[in-house]
Order: sequence, then C-alpha cells, then structure tokens
Amino acid sequence: MSEIPSAQRLPSVTAVIATQDRVELLQRAVTAIWNQSYAGSITINIVYDNHLAHPELARRAENREVRVLSNDRTPGLAGARNTGILATQTDLVAFCDDDDAWKPDKLSKQVELLSSQSAQACVSGIEIEYGDKRIVRIPQVASLNSETITRDRLTGAHPSSYLFDRHFLAEQIGLVDESIPYGYGEDYDLLIRAAKHGRVALLPEPAVNVLWHKGGSYFSRRWEAMEAGISFLIVKHPELTATKPTAAWLHGQRAFALASLKNRRSEAVKVATQSIRLNPRQPRGYLALAVCTGALSPQWVVNRLNEKGRGI
Repeated sequence: MSEIPSAQRLPSVTAVIATQDRVELLQRAVTAIWNQSYAGSITINIVYDNHLAHPELARRAENREVRVLSNDRTPGLAGARNTGILATQTDLVAFCDDDDAWKPDKLSKQVELLSSQSAQACVSGIEIEYGDKRIVRIPQVASLNSETITRDRLTGAHPSSYLFDRHFLAEQIGLVDESIPYGYGEDYDLLIRAAKHGRVALLPEPAVNVLWHKGGSYFSRRWEAMEAGISFLIVKHPELTATKPTAAWLHGQRAFALASLKNRRSEAVKVATQSIRLNPRQPRGYLALAVCTGALSPQWVVNRLNEKGRGI
C-alpha cells in the first residue's frame, strides 16, 4: 500500500469567494469548502464587493481558516477575485461562486490530478441544481487545450471548479482581466489564457454543485453585458472566430443578446444572418430571429434552456 501524504507535504490552497452578501448561500459555500476531505491546509478568502464586509465570519481551526476582505480593486467579480488572489501566498488558488458548493472530495481529487499530470490548472465537471432538477455537465473532450477551449464554451468547466498553481496564475498568465466590459466571460478568458501557457487537467466527474436560479442568472438578463463581453473577447482572442462553427456560435449569442435589446433588433438580424450563413445548424441565430419577430420571448428561451442544463 502506498504511503498517504501528510498534511505537511500537501500543497496549501486558498479558495476565493467573491460575494455581494447573500448570507445563506455564502454559508453553504464556506461550509462545503471547510469540510473538504483534503488533509492539507485550506484558507477561504471571502471578498465582499460593493457591500459591507462581515468580519464576524472570520475563524480559524487547525488547518482551516476563513478570512474576510473587501474588494479594493475594480468593482465587480474580476476585481473581487483579484483581491482574493493577491491576498494569499498559498501554493494553489481556487474559485467558488457564493451560490455554489464543492463536493467533499473535490480538492483531494483535483490536487492529485494536478500532480499526476504535472499540470498548472485543473477544472472539473459540475452538477447543476435547477429547481428540483439535477443535471450533470462534464466537458466532452479528451483534453483541455487551446483548440478544445476555443472551439466550445465548455459550460461544464465552471469557474467554481477552477484550481490554479498560484505562481502560474499570478505571475505567468496574469490575473483576472478587469477590463472586460461588465466582467462578462472573464472566467472563459482566464481559461483560454491558461490553456495557452500551461497544462489544464480535467477531472471528468461533477465536483461542484452549481445553483442556477429560476428566471436566469444575473448575466442572462444583462443582454448588453453579453453582447459587449463577447465582442471584446472576439477581438482579444481572434482564434475564437477562426473556425466557422465557433464563429457561428459566438455571433449567434451576440445576435440573441442584441435581439433581447429591443432598440438593437435591426443589428440583431444582421448578426443572426451572419451566424446562420457560417453554420446553418447553429440554432442561436434562428432563436435571435424569433425573438426579433416577437414569436419568442428571451425569458422563455432562457428558461427552457436552463431546464436542460444549458444557457444561450
């Protein structure tokens, strides 16, 4: 039988939770991280963004610690995450949204995978909680590299599953990009950069419970954020539109967002047509046209997609 590594030899981990003070959900997220089966040291950096911090949440016991911080950088998710990253010196850094919860063995399995594959980052699949439904999403790729990541949004590779070597994150690929409009797609941008500069391991099982709120996420209602964010990422990463299927998917998303902004529907028709021409099998362009004509409402489309564990 192989020797089980002691806590002293396991890499230390900091989990960064950006929050806007959703107390009950935050407590669930913190508890799930605190109770990880991982024998190594875990620090939880709770970063309050645009809300007063709650220092009473700080605590310490053995090799677990909760620290409470306030976002001192650009307001928003990217700045809050960067505040949490820069406030730690641990070997590894992970993310967790304040409405998600890690499964008990998440860290143990991901740290082992990082070591066995000599990787600098790791993601996993997720289990989506949508009302009374449970939907498992796991990236259906053999490996995560620049090609696979830019070919598919990989919804299963959710940011609450991200685990990075801290030096690789902070010194090599750089922090979360705070210049992305509305912070839309900052996690995807980070994953693209990680794949360009290092090895990203994939744990092919759901390691995080991800809560999708009925009625859609914050960003699914911020159509201007979706359109601006996708347009920004296309310019920043030209490889995203290097293949017709990926270009059709992204322009289809843009078209749907524009269609949902009633004053930009003429522009939406042009972008939707572009998406369909690039790939007639890409449904987002058709959905955008249906929204433009009033045949479908954006909310109805998003709700139906969420029921299947998918987004627009």
